[in-house]
Amino acid sequence: MYCYFLRGTPAMKINLTARRLKITDAIDSYVRQKVGKAERYFDHLVWAQVVLFIEKRAHKAEIVIHGSRQTFRALASAGDLYSAIDLATDKIDGQIKKYKERLRDHHKTPDDSSREGQPAPAAALQFAVVKTAVSPITPQEAAVRMDEAGHAFMLFEDRDSKQLQVIYRRDDESYCIIQPVRKR
Repeated sequence: MYCYFLRGTPAMKINLTARRLKITDAIDSYVRQKVGKAERYFDHLVWAQVVLFIEKRAHKAEIVIHGSRQTFRALASAGDLYSAIDLATDKIDGQIKKYKERLRDHHKTPDDSSREGQPAPAAALQFAVVKTAVSPITPQEAAVRMDEAGHAFMLFEDRDSKQLQVIYRRDDESYCIIQPVRKR
């Protein structure tokens, strides 16, 4: 097995767009500070898109944050831009907290507590077969597609070698590619 490390992203990428207004350095740093706080609740966030705009005297902020398995979206409107950003980030923070709580299993059954410390009984293995079309792409394209789809790994055909490969994200946020090699 060979591992190639592609560009890992320890911090969330934040794209800021404005319509009908100019982005100042103060607005840019304020948005990055407020949206960056979402990472303290959930560390599997990949990128964020923030759109600031004005519609009929109302300042609006739309925030879309894409995580490894979920996309969060909030739209807020207020009298001034900073208030709209605050409202939208508060909505996003609430969504992320709620999602994180859903991931945790707080509902233990009485049977679960009596089995603690004992090994789980062996169960028969069951497999699900998934057929998927693979297309020739580069490892960088595979990493982007995998992140966009929110998958843990992806099978792809390398454009250069025409060989099937698997790419996955490691715990340290780097990427690893598995290339099959014939045993001799």
